[in-house]
Amino acid sequence: MGRKVHPIGFRLNINQPWLGRWYAEGKQYSDQLAQDFEIRKVVRKEAEKAGVSKIEVERFPGKVKVTVHTAKPGILIGRKGESVKKMRIALEALTGKKIDLDIKEISNPDTDAYLVAANIAGQMERRVSYRRAMKRALQQAMRQGAQGIKVEVAGRLSGAEMARSVWLREGRVPLQTLRANIDFAKAEALTTYGRIGVKVWVYKGESMPVVEEKSESTEGVYVSE
Repeated sequence: MGRKVHPIGFRLNINQPWLGRWYAEGKQYSDQLAQDFEIRKVVRKEAEKAGVSKIEVERFPGKVKVTVHTAKPGILIGRKGESVKKMRIALEALTGKKIDLDIKEISNPDTDAYLVAANIAGQMERRVSYRRAMKRALQQAMRQGAQGIKVEVAGRLSGAEMARSVWLREGRVPLQTLRANIDFAKAEALTTYGRIGVKVWVYKGESMPVVEEKSESTEGVYVSE
């Protein structure tokens, strides 16, 4: 079961949050969902070289909060905040609401699944050997503190006539353990031989949601001094 289900969808509300946090019904739901995809497309287009990983969308009455997780916040913000201003104007024109843009820095880009997958895809587009790119990604992730990483590439590897898939793993990646904090992402490399798909799983250790304990009532309890 752990192999078939999306690793993040499998763990929602356990140790993974929703990337879109809002509620709607009927046609409003489908319209806002389509708008979420457009918001993410605009952000990725405007910040193509900023190493953007996750884009969270929260909706409030008359306001939309967009949180962008990036490895290079300086490039995303731009000189005197020009890039952010341009992005905010584009998003406000798209949604017709006030945009609250929050930028968060990714401290360890080598353990972020999306950035690792995009990096491998980029190297393959520049004709770097797929095996070399995969091995380098595994080594860097383990060096940066990941407890396990698995990388899979599929397609016409090295221009072979028949498509195949190859995967490498270092450490452990427990896909069926719900308390395991697993980051997962996909990317595509557009090579001269066709598209090559890249999948990355990064295991960052076990984490469970924090449950607030109810304090026991001290009523009727005599405490001696």
